[in-house]
Amino acid sequence: MYPLLFRAVLSRFDPEFAHHAGMAVIRVLGAPPFAWATRALCAPDPTHRVSTLGLTFDSPFGVAAGFDKNAVGVRGLAALGFGHVEVGTITAIPQDGNPKPRLFRLVPDRAVINRMGFNNAGADAAAKRLAKLRRRRPATVIGVNIGKSRVVEVENATADYVSSALALAPLADYLAVNVSSPNTPGLRGLQAVETLAPLLRAVKIAAGSTPLLVKIAPDLPDDEITAIAQLAVSEGLDGIIAHNTTIGREGLKTDAAVVEAAGAGGLSGAPLRERSMEVLRVVRAAVPGDFCVISVGGVETASDVQERLDAGATLVQGYTAFLYRGPFWARQINKGLR
Repeated sequence: MYPLLFRAVLSRFDPEFAHHAGMAVIRVLGAPPFAWATRALCAPDPTHRVSTLGLTFDSPFGVAAGFDKNAVGVRGLAALGFGHVEVGTITAIPQDGNPKPRLFRLVPDRAVINRMGFNNAGADAAAKRLAKLRRRRPATVIGVNIGKSRVVEVENATADYVSSALALAPLADYLAVNVSSPNTPGLRGLQAVETLAPLLRAVKIAAGSTPLLVKIAPDLPDDEITAIAQLAVSEGLDGIIAHNTTIGREGLKTDAAVVEAAGAGGLSGAPLRERSMEVLRVVRAAVPGDFCVISVGGVETASDVQERLDAGATLVQGYTAFLYRGPFWARQINKGLR
């Protein structure tokens, strides 16, 4: 039903407008009395609970960063059955992101290209929203994803991340350091081990007792992924998120002219499935068994999530398939899990 509705109606709207319209509905679903009915319909089975990072997740399946950039839809997403919500990416300094249009559907591939550019209201605004959420006791785990402010030079990135960590870590269940978005100039260069090590060290101190993870790119060679995974362990991090969007465009079904017209940006969705599994296996082989590994990329069905869990993922995240599967996507996945 929803795919037909998407093709007939929603696909006619600008993707970013459609996202904001969808978020407005999600926010309504998170408010009483709608939240009670939504939660009753979508609540995960108690047998799906996962313990990691010193936390209990009601489901292994959560929302990846990028969907709720400003922590405005957490309650609605929780009611819809997601076991955690990773908000952000949030920067220390508010920013509008890249010029529009910056979000493009590749419908034949069930994929999206985005070059949003960390558009968000900044760490102070997010901290106020998160503090309000905490007072209301949200029924889900809240991760906070932080990135470099665009106006800050790469050589000053550490201080910028530390500023965000100091503001947000006390309000987060876990903190994720995003050094892998392709849409902020110079950001991916921070993944070099010699640069990443002091950055993670400083952010870990700022995060205090809040669990700390790092989010990596799928476009790195496997040996560099292994090196970052080993670095995360040696620096005392609590986990790795594998992975962000890709700059690759190989094997797409969408007409090449449409892909070229979309331009630069990160590709997400079904085309990432194979590489995502490869990255998961590389990371899992490089870290201890109890180290938290969150797998992201190309996840659409319950069997996709189960495959990631069977391959060693501790938790699984999704985002793009929300557009194609509809508002009860998490419910579909939770019902299909073993």
